[in-house]
Amino acid sequence: MLDAKAVLGFFQIAAVSLWSFNLQAAELSWERHTIDNQSRGADGARMADVNGDGLLDLVTPWEEGGVIRVCLHPGNKKLRSTWPSVTVGEVASPEDAVLVDLDSDGRMDVVSSCEGKLKTMFVHWAPSDPADYLKASDWETEPIPVTAGTQAWMFALPVQIDQRNGIDLVVSSKGAGASVGWLQAPENPRDLSSWQYHRLIDAGWVMSLIQADMNDDGFTDILLSDRRGEGRGIKWLEHPGGSTEFKKSAWNVHELGGQNHEVMFIDYADLDGDGVKDVVAATHQREILVLTNSSDSSNWKSAILPAPYQLLKGKSVRIGDVDLDGVMDLVHSTEPNSGPRQPGVTWLKRFADPRLPPRVHPVSDLRGIKFDLLQLIDLDQDGDLDVITCEERDNLGLVWFENPRR
Repeated sequence: MLDAKAVLGFFQIAAVSLWSFNLQAAELSWERHTIDNQSRGADGARMADVNGDGLLDLVTPWEEGGVIRVCLHPGNKKLRSTWPSVTVGEVASPEDAVLVDLDSDGRMDVVSSCEGKLKTMFVHWAPSDPADYLKASDWETEPIPVTAGTQAWMFALPVQIDQRNGIDLVVSSKGAGASVGWLQAPENPRDLSSWQYHRLIDAGWVMSLIQADMNDDGFTDILLSDRRGEGRGIKWLEHPGGSTEFKKSAWNVHELGGQNHEVMFIDYADLDGDGVKDVVAATHQREILVLTNSSDSSNWKSAILPAPYQLLKGKSVRIGDVDLDGVMDLVHSTEPNSGPRQPGVTWLKRFADPRLPPRVHPVSDLRGIKFDLLQLIDLDQDGDLDVITCEERDNLGLVWFENPRR
């Protein structure tokens, strides 16, 4: 005789599967809106509220165009048109740009990281008058001397490391001599010649730097993904706490996983709803790597999910409840893949029953083949998560996809 609970469970799973199939058959279309397309090779976007209006603005490095541009949120009525923007500096081969008030004067500056032949980091100082923020001629660009020509710089993360002076910068690079380290702010952050660089670990090609207190000791640790070399994988660097010397040996390295994958951009959030943050990584192995954690920060378990459409080169992945059903989903982007084109940005619907595999739904159409870092935010303030990203091969530029659910 069949167990009644087993039969009930079977029909519950079947009902959910049928529902998800019908949802997939009647696919909801995400509309793409252009934020900025005034240069070439948009290479990631990062967010901050520049002008204190409570709305998040964006900064983007344009790798082929050799410019750094800031876009100001225009308010909800003009959100679907191109945004007011400014070129804050011209630099060669920029890979990253981040908004930060580096000199604590109340105005948001920009720090850019450049690879190529330049291999230098720059500060783009904001105009002294906030009313001139969109005047390109009032921005001042200066190199950070200690970084000049030394490494192919890839990413910068503003973090207070030593509890002294202004905010510091955790930085990373790729290729020969690559590392993860930090730039220590001097008493006068405007004196860029006084910034000091402290190398923490050797690296191959670092994709992500995330600020996180991984061991709940009150100090900021650094979670990172390294896609190449002997030390590739996902790991975190433990802040030495009350140490005043901050020597390289003081930052303990904790490996989490991914040594058998080429790990790309990662996200750090609670995927399974247990109140503890997990890690997900896009990879170049047709898989999404999932590292789940419990209350014990040393007890990490590894699992994999098939990449959407079995595409080889994943680029970025984010955790968020896309369809507002109370279960966290995944949003995924890809780099160029061989074969027929597939949507480069997708979302994977996850179900409350962990036995059910996620279902893939397109976010983008077939335009665009090289998408970059993803940001999930309710951009239009209608109660659901939208997607911000860049596309640099078909030159779609800096775009956002509007969630059709509200």
